[in-house]
Amino acid sequence: MVGPAVVNGDLRDLPHVPPGPKIDRPLLKPGLHGTGARTESEETPAFPQLQSLLAKVFPPVPNMPPPLLTFDGIDSAQSFCGCIPPDTIGDVGPNHYVETTNVAIKIFDKSGNTLLASVPFDTFFGPLGGPSPCGTGLNQGDPYSFYDHLADRWVVSDFAFASFGGNPSYECVGVSQTSDPVAGGWFLYAVLVDPTEANDYPKAAMWNNPTPGGAYHFTYNMWADFSTFTGVKVQALDRGAMLAGTPNPTVISFKVPLAGLTPDIAYSFVPAGFRTGNPPPAGRDEFLLAVRSGTLPGPGTFSDVLGWLFHVDFANPGNSTLGIGPDHSANAFIAVNTFTEAWIGNFSFSIVPQQGTSSLLDTLGDKIMTPVVYQNRNGTESLWADQTTILNYPNGPTAVSWYQFDVTGGTFPAAAAQQQEWTNGNDGLWRFMPSLAVDQNGNMAIGYATSSSSIFPGIRYAGRLENDPPNNLGQGEAVMTDGVGSQPANRWGDYSMTTIDPSDGMTFWHANEYYSSGWKTRIGKFDFQGGGGSPTPTPTATATATATSTPTPRSTPSPRPRPTPFPRPTP
Repeated sequence: MVGPAVVNGDLRDLPHVPPGPKIDRPLLKPGLHGTGARTESEETPAFPQLQSLLAKVFPPVPNMPPPLLTFDGIDSAQSFCGCIPPDTIGDVGPNHYVETTNVAIKIFDKSGNTLLASVPFDTFFGPLGGPSPCGTGLNQGDPYSFYDHLADRWVVSDFAFASFGGNPSYECVGVSQTSDPVAGGWFLYAVLVDPTEANDYPKAAMWNNPTPGGAYHFTYNMWADFSTFTGVKVQALDRGAMLAGTPNPTVISFKVPLAGLTPDIAYSFVPAGFRTGNPPPAGRDEFLLAVRSGTLPGPGTFSDVLGWLFHVDFANPGNSTLGIGPDHSANAFIAVNTFTEAWIGNFSFSIVPQQGTSSLLDTLGDKIMTPVVYQNRNGTESLWADQTTILNYPNGPTAVSWYQFDVTGGTFPAAAAQQQEWTNGNDGLWRFMPSLAVDQNGNMAIGYATSSSSIFPGIRYAGRLENDPPNNLGQGEAVMTDGVGSQPANRWGDYSMTTIDPSDGMTFWHANEYYSSGWKTRIGKFDFQGGGGSPTPTPTATATATATSTPTPRSTPSPRPRPTPFPRPTP
């Protein structure tokens, strides 16, 4: 790790760094040549059929309150590159909202007023200077930003390299010196990810172990070039050292090769983070989730979610472990209801219709989305996760599939504790690009994009109270932002972000994309009480209360021949 470069001044006073060349990256996906057999039944299980029937008899009750506030975030004109998609992400703290997109950072107060106008990452990380590409105008995007609520600090990152493969790739990481991300100073680091391969689609989370300082975990899809996927890399960065501005903090890295990602090539790992409830117990290993990416002719139809345990020891790095065996294979295959990934044909994710155009939007429908939420509450440890799936393949629409996994004691379960393929009563809308959060009372909400041939792409959210009947977003759906235009290009979002306000542990904040003469982002907040509503929302009794799901645990798959990566065509 290079750094830190210490920024003691105000970000508004940073000298401008001229941007270097930006690399246009296609949407990349590993896969197989040929026809390849699917590994799970393609039949729809009986339980979702029952859910669908009950939804028609008992339509959803829209109890979800409207947003308390929405405001525009970064748009394509402020992004310094006009990159598509925006890679929308952000988080809320006690006094600020920090948003990052390709390739910029912007900071607001919690009323939506701009405190820091959009700044390019080349300028933000410019104080690092050479020799890393982070400080020499070669920041390429795929940002991530979050609030570290245990330390009252901010973390911002993106990746940098001179070329996609064939050169060193770095993750550029900034850790604020104080709770003020505008004027309180930063420690800037450049983390070498690989000397020759590119680190695509990085995701990050904060974990409080190993004690005393904890770790910042990052995951990457690794590519030798645009056509050669080589595996998944996982890194743990010494959080305590970075918060203190210590030079050259320890980095522990593992690479999961193709042999450890079979069957059907799992990729795009997402590390778990937490905001509400008790912190993970001392010694608790980090949890990572992924789904299989599917192979040609595709899409994949599966009935499991894969889990990895990441044990980190900064004092004795050789004691650190990831997964099982020398190939770092998954620790668990968690049984879930059978789902079909939301892509078609020759690895095409462009399937979501829009009003008034034949242009279709991308779903990223072969991966767990960020964040994976850990909550330790009332003696139960849970992971919450979601993804985009497709119904009635290939006709659609897409749906948001969400899961709760009981990981009490630090082990993965045989099957999901609860789950749902959310369609809001099969209303025909396409829902995709989801992100979820869980409040201090165990209530969960998901924000996502919506579209169809009769509406412009917009932003909605849905939720459930802890005591709602299981396997259902019992509070229904609300509109955060109605769409006002359709995007001519296919790439959309890449990800969105839902987080919990640390000030009250109950307010949800969501950032996502919409379109109006170029892409725009919208940031909104909502809760389950609404403006001046009852402080204790009432759980919704629905017909799904007795229709609980008990998936059959999946047997361990037989080893398969090592797959050959195959790129997705450029949109």
